[in-house]
Amino acid sequence: MLPKTGLIVAYTLSQQDAEAIRSRRTDAARSAAKHREEADGSQIHMGNQPAAGNVYPMIITRAWGKTEGSAVNGQVLLDGNDTHWVTSVTEGEGERHFAAL
Repeated sequence: MLPKTGLIVAYTLSQQDAEAIRSRRTDAARSAAKHREEADGSQIHMGNQPAAGNVYPMIITRAWGKTEGSAVNGQVLLDGNDTHWVTSVTEGEGERHFAAL
């Protein structure tokens, strides 16, 4: 596949991705009461807990080349109110890769 900005693909989370997302969401849950009380408009990361191997849609935000196999950056659309930014990922199978939908 020729990766290009704006293309939506399927991204498979790695263990490191899942841990980073869970950490942000755990921290947010600890401070949820404070955020509700202050009602200052800040967003906290909430959603279902991800695991390595979960597949989510990703919007390619930057392609690092114009040939098949070029690495990309993207925003992974999680099952929650937040996203996860990944960098320099390539097309393929398994964790930390993207594939056509």
